Amino acid sequence: MKNQIGKIYLFYCANNLDATELISSYVRGADELKTIALPCSGKIDVLYLTKAFETGADGVAVLTCLQGECRYLEGNLRARKRVESIDALLDEIGLGKGRTVVIQLGDGKIQQAISELEKFRTRVKALPEQAPKVGVKTG
Repeated sequence: MKNQIGKIYLFYCANNLDATELISSYVRGADELKTIALPCSGKIDVLYLTKAFETGADGVAVLTCLQGECRYLEGNLRARKRVESIDALLDEIGLGKGRTVVIQLGDGKIQQAISELEKFRTRVKALPEQAPKVGVKTG
């Protein structure tokens, strides 16, 4: 298990959530949670997700609206598919599955999101540490 606290990147739909309220309510503190607003969760791109891991994320969460309630029709469904593809990619390169999650913002709003983030944080913390990058020997 990791001794250090993991960094979680949270991509969220700006139409559904006020990040300042989430950060102020987040028990663990804002230093562990990096929030990134999107006009719709469907705007999440595979590049954004991979860049999050490249810049130090131990886990990435994408907060979406409920299925059928997206202002842009299927944004939350597109977000889920992209997150699933990154999870599969992480498994393929040896980091294992479970470093990503999609959280649907339901009736519980902020408290429900915080509860889900705490469960995810605990799960990520229990994962093996990311393997250090190894240089290629040329001789």
